[in-house]
Amino acid sequence: MQVITTHLNADFDCLGAMLAAKMLYPDAQLVFSGSQEKGVRRFFQANPELAPLFTRLKDLDLHAISQLIIVDCQHASRIGVFAEILARVEVHIYDHHPDVSDRIKSSGGLVHACGATSSLLQPLIEAQGGVPSPLHATAMLLGIYEDTGNLTYPVTTAADFIAAAWLFSHGAHLSAVSEFLTRELGAVQVSLLNDLLHSLRRITAGGLDVGIATASLEYYLSDVASLAQMICDIEGIDAVFMVVGMGSRVYLIGRGRTASLDVGEILRHFGGGGHATAGSATVKEHTVIQIASRLEELLLNRVNPLTAVSAIMTAPVKTVTA
Repeated sequence: MQVITTHLNADFDCLGAMLAAKMLYPDAQLVFSGSQEKGVRRFFQANPELAPLFTRLKDLDLHAISQLIIVDCQHASRIGVFAEILARVEVHIYDHHPDVSDRIKSSGGLVHACGATSSLLQPLIEAQGGVPSPLHATAMLLGIYEDTGNLTYPVTTAADFIAAAWLFSHGAHLSAVSEFLTRELGAVQVSLLNDLLHSLRRITAGGLDVGIATASLEYYLSDVASLAQMICDIEGIDAVFMVVGMGSRVYLIGRGRTASLDVGEILRHFGGGGHATAGSATVKEHTVIQIASRLEELLLNRVNPLTAVSAIMTAPVKTVTA
């Protein structure tokens, strides 16, 4: 049995890439490894015809799996129970994060740098003569727009524009971008955003302006990741890391706007992951203060500084006499 899966707390690129992979592996079952982000859940509610395409994890016989196709992820710690079967099944990986350490070993698939995994899979589908339905094309387009910040993040490549245009030509609904990627804040989220902005501490790491914001709640609040991007935009900084205590756990969420800082690589030190411009992690048995202190230490030691003069100067040098 073939199974297509992705990382925990699946976003739109996970959904789009899973549906795209289904076109390459038509006999495979689509199975989420865990929960989905709020926007993805809303998309399923608005499009109930998607649900029958997916198999519930609790209905899956792990022992019957012979091939696992993983999209948008290369870390065993982020695929839930599927990590237990990696040693005995054939693994194919499709991911847009090429520079990943401790990656899952695979015998097939494609790992190549671009803004979204959905973009990576689009030319493979086209090469096989595949034609996505308007709904599937819309899901893939949402994945591209989400992971590239509407095609504006530094990780965006020409391949993302080409894929978006191809999907649009196959019926993808551009209106879905504003409907499902525009996040409205509730009163509790507005209050949390205010606390985070007031706590924001800015440091200079490798010549970059990076913010660390902290807050604590007595309960779990879903869909707070969007606040990180808001803080980044409001403050005009290169990157921001939110450290939010919720009950007995501490949640880390990072967003960046430069290739000089790999947000996902930083958060992998806390058992999480992600890619160059976005990532998350969940930590137990540590306080917000402890995590924030460790995070600052990592940032100061690991962000690539501008070491070469050529990186900040232009040539040829113009001179004038006294």
